[in-house]
Order: sequence, then structure tokens, then C-alpha cells
Amino acid sequence: MKSVGKLAWFTIYCSFHLLPYVGCISHDQSNTTHKHLKNNSREVSPRMISHITVHGLLLWISMGFLMPFGILLIRMSSREEGGSTRAKVFFYLHIIFQMFSVILATAGAVMSLRNFENLFNNNHQRIGLVLYIAIWIQVMIGFLRPHRGKKGRKVWYLVHWMFGTLISLFGIINIYTGLEAYHKRTLKSSRLWTILFTAQVSLIAFLYLYQDKKEYMEKQGLILANLEAAVSPHPHDQQTNISNNNNINQIKELLPEPPCAKKNALKNLFD
Repeated sequence: MKSVGKLAWFTIYCSFHLLPYVGCISHDQSNTTHKHLKNNSREVSPRMISHITVHGLLLWISMGFLMPFGILLIRMSSREEGGSTRAKVFFYLHIIFQMFSVILATAGAVMSLRNFENLFNNNHQRIGLVLYIAIWIQVMIGFLRPHRGKKGRKVWYLVHWMFGTLISLFGIINIYTGLEAYHKRTLKSSRLWTILFTAQVSLIAFLYLYQDKKEYMEKQGLILANLEAAVSPHPHDQQTNISNNNNINQIKELLPEPPCAKKNALKNLFD
């Protein structure tokens, strides 16, 4: 928990010390950009396009990559034996990924407030504001994490899990709305960026589903190997028949549990 506390202070320090830095980058250019947009609302200056691009990339890396990948890492840790080295590595990687996600999201939010017209009259800005508040609430929830076996652990996990999943989901959705806003604002095509982002999200989703079913598929392969050994009997060899019967009994023991009894991620982490 000491390490987690240090990472918390590091995140807060970086986030709030990043505010004046991002502001200084655009302070000298804000008046010129404002005059330019006032003269021609349809044209966007190259500097403004640059700001929009950096803002988009920051939120893409934060909400579109680091956060969902951090969720994948904590999901992988639940498959490991509690207290093992691999479980600890996945857990701390989850924290590190989420910390950097918060820092980059904060930088992106500051750029938006400093450089853009924040009238909050569109879905992208509204969702972005709610997400930014929700991210910091989730950070505080994470630091209030009780130890396993403590009272309130199940309630805490349920809240943390649901809140984190919703933030990641709406973060991905807001990136798509941001790409659409980029196209409308700059009149530049966002099709390539949309395709690349969709491919990345699809890959993370595939890895999530794959590792969830990995153990089940490994059992299927083991069962198949035993079945192949069992279906090659020698009818006149009594000793072989006895061995085959033993193989069948072993196969029954290795068969997966019925679907109704299959453990899921939520149940595993509650136990």
C-alpha cells in the first residue's frame, strides 16, 4: 500500500504541475487564434489544428489504450494464484497504466480548456467533462481499496469494477465522437484514424476474451489427447481394456464444469 500511496502522490503532482506547462504552450498563441477564428469561423489555423491533434492523441493514448489495457492486466492477475509474483506484477502494472492514463487525460483536459471554445453544446464536450470528473473519483475509490477479507471488500470491488468499466466504455465512445468533431472542425478526413482506433480496440477486446477462455481451451486440448488414447484399444488385450477404462475415468474428471457452475472474473475476485 505504501507503493500505491507514492504512485498516488506522483500522479497528483504530475497532473497539477502539468497545468501551467500546458497553459504556457498555448498562451502566446491564444489571442492570434481567437482573432483568426473570429474573422472566419469556417477556417481553422494550422496552430489550432495542431492543438486539436495533440489533444486527440493524448486522450486516445489515455482513454483508448492505457485504461482498457490496464483493465486487461487486472483481469489477467485474477487468473494467477493470489500472492504470487505474476499476480503482483499484473496488479502494479495495472496501477501504473491507470496513473499515466489519468495524467494524460488531465493534460488533454487542460489543453481543451485553454485552447478551445468550451460551450458544452455537443456530446463530445459533455461526455468529456463527465469522464474527467469520473476519472478522479475512480482514482480516489482505488486508493480506498480494502484488503481481501475485510468488511466492505465486495461492495468496494463491485463499485470499482462497474465504475472503471463504464469509464473505459464511454471513453472509447467519446474518442469516436472526438474523431467526428475533428472532421467537422477541420474538414479533414478522419477515416484512417477511425480504422486504426477500431483495430486497436478490437485487438484489446480479443485479448480480453482469449485470456478468459484460455484455461478452458487448454482443458479441451488435454481431453482430446486422452480421447485419442482411449479410442485405440486392442480388443483381445484385457490389460489394454482396463487401461482404457482408467483413461475414461480420468477424462470424466477432466471434463469442464457445467456452464451454471463456471466461475467468472467477478466471483473469482470476490472469493
